[in-house]
Amino acid sequence: MGQPAQQQQHPGRTDEMTPRPRDSMADYVGRDLLRGRKALITGGDSGIGRAVAVAFAKEGADVAIAYLSEHDDAKHTAELIHAAGQECLLLPGDLGRAEQCRTVVQETLDRFDGLDLLVNNVATQRPVDDPADLTEEQWLHTFDVNLHSYYRVTTAALPHMPDGSAIINTGSVNGLRGNKTLIDYSATKGAIHAWTMAMAQALAPRGIRVNCVAPGPVWTPLIPATMPPDKVESFGEHTPMGRPAHPDEIAPSYVFFAADRLSSYYSGQTLGALGGETHPG
Repeated sequence: MGQPAQQQQHPGRTDEMTPRPRDSMADYVGRDLLRGRKALITGGDSGIGRAVAVAFAKEGADVAIAYLSEHDDAKHTAELIHAAGQECLLLPGDLGRAEQCRTVVQETLDRFDGLDLLVNNVATQRPVDDPADLTEEQWLHTFDVNLHSYYRVTTAALPHMPDGSAIINTGSVNGLRGNKTLIDYSATKGAIHAWTMAMAQALAPRGIRVNCVAPGPVWTPLIPATMPPDKVESFGEHTPMGRPAHPDEIAPSYVFFAADRLSSYYSGQTLGALGGETHPG
């Protein structure tokens, strides 16, 4: 099935993608699994973050979404959350900056008077053809966004998260097996998987569960915004299913980890959504 060759300026826009990703959870029916919960989702404007935000809203949660500068995508996500009958808070800004990580947590607390679901999902990537092309500037920026924001947002949120809270991190198949063109990205995702396990152990006495979803290829704006057109055209074809996932197919995994009724005994786990690919570990 595939998608045509295409390219966008970073960070990418959903409405310029062909085909448009399925990311609005249109056919999803909530069961009040998250009624009364207060969620913060980083990278929540589009792609997986949007689908998770809408799924959480359909399950009864109010949702704050932190994002870089994709205002049109973020406003559409807010409309979907409001249509589900829940509150939404938009938090634009660069999560590669430490101060912004603290700000999004504080503004969520101010608006919702609480926070008990945290989804660390924001990410950036920039492929290189040769390790020599990977600059120190790119390496540090990738770590600031993909890994340090997870640590910083979580550190700011933890003093306010009660017993029964859940933290869900977004990893990647590239953190499980590496990717020769996404060296820095793979390193951050591998670190997220290990950090998830360590934090789950550390927070168990507080009754806070920490888990990770590690998707394979997913059709989001990040793909045409960071990959050359020929790679976009073949994106996802290597999987046993022969295609990338749509965000709507990934979001229910986050609901599973967020809902005590579904996963109260799960912590420190990484769930691979890989289109049939077997992974180590």
